[in-house]
Amino acid sequence: IEFDLKPEELESYLDDYVVKQNEAKAVLATKICTHYNRMKLDRDDESFKGGFVGNIKNNIMLIGPTGVGKTYLVKLIAERIGVPFVKGDATKFSETGYVGGDVEDLVRELVREADGNIEKAQYGIIYIDEIDKIASSRNTVGPDVSHTGVQRNLLKMMEETDVDLKSPNDLTSQMESMMQFQRSGKVERKKVNTRNILFIVSGAFGGLDEIIQRRLNRNRVGFRTEEDRVESESGTLSDLRSEDLIEFGFESEFIGRLPVVASLDPLTAEDLFAILKNPNCSVTVGKKRDFKAYGIDLSFEDDALLLMAERAAQELTGARSLVSVSERALLKFEKRLPSTDIRSLVVTRDLVEDPAGSLAHLLESHQVKDFVGRFEEAYEIVLDFEPAALALLVEQAKEEGITVDALSGRVFDDYGHGLKLLGHDRFTIKREAVESPKAFLDALVKNFYNKS
Repeated sequence: IEFDLKPEELESYLDDYVVKQNEAKAVLATKICTHYNRMKLDRDDESFKGGFVGNIKNNIMLIGPTGVGKTYLVKLIAERIGVPFVKGDATKFSETGYVGGDVEDLVRELVREADGNIEKAQYGIIYIDEIDKIASSRNTVGPDVSHTGVQRNLLKMMEETDVDLKSPNDLTSQMESMMQFQRSGKVERKKVNTRNILFIVSGAFGGLDEIIQRRLNRNRVGFRTEEDRVESESGTLSDLRSEDLIEFGFESEFIGRLPVVASLDPLTAEDLFAILKNPNCSVTVGKKRDFKAYGIDLSFEDDALLLMAERAAQELTGARSLVSVSERALLKFEKRLPSTDIRSLVVTRDLVEDPAGSLAHLLESHQVKDFVGRFEEAYEIVLDFEPAALALLVEQAKEEGITVDALSGRVFDDYGHGLKLLGHDRFTIKREAVESPKAFLDALVKNFYNKS
């Protein structure tokens, strides 16, 4: 493979897309760059060709709550370095493949991602999420085909083994092999070696922090002070040891194949706001693309993004909740605006707080757009309408069976000369003006002359 990235270069690339998680970014960038540069050394340097006995691969375990960026980090890295990448969930695998899938299916899928190029696939990345779900349970009686058995099958792949491209459970592959044998008298077996495939696993590991705290408390001798209690309760994943993962339900051999462990922190409202502010944020960029597909330009005010982040933080699902929060705020607009000639939308804090009310106000404001434009062109005065004034105009227009624009022109055309006389270059129409247009303008003129 062609690889010339250095750890700090890859880490800088991740910083452009991922907020926080400095430890995880540093660990991933360092160990992945080392992995691929070491393979290049094995290929190019005569003294290292063929590797060496006891070679330890830098397989990585990521630990952190849902929605903090575990999968996103690995996808970014695979895309940046240009190697085949496969993601699988540990929950769908069983020991023999007769329930769910076989762990070897991941390697076969890696070959498909490499367009059938076995050599390229042998330098790919396999990412397995929900790895904590295959931890064995102490209460299990009998063979545990969904947990311990899967761990043992992964053991071979994470170190080095040959995987047959044709699955024994795939009827189509077996029929093809039989037909090939009938034609040629032999069966060609293509295999993929996993020696250089990098394995990255991740999971939320709920309850692992309690195991760590128990161990820390168990190691204390003598009386515990209040300070000791607070310190023990603040024990985090930074205190993680292999024995904690073994107690969680993993076999020691399995943990031994994952020498590199990195933890990811939960995201606060400030972190989520920083994500939304990032120009590469998939949430805001995605919504802009959704509206642009209808020819509508979408933009976000900072106050709106802050409120979205605060609401997302309350849902406790990390960055994933940003998507649901943005959908709740903008779904009504995404449905209604394409049927209008509105071509821009600014997402404000008021819009996020009250999407339905903001949409109604926007549509009402749009109905007087032509009148406001004509008025400004004729008198060089910008008119604004209060929500209550607009609502009353809409109601009156419906009763008379005419457009709001036409009604506004009839009611407020006389305002041009009066406001010009009073020296206004911008004026807000209130509900009282809609209720009694002539009386409202007369009162303005009288007040002006009385003061002067």
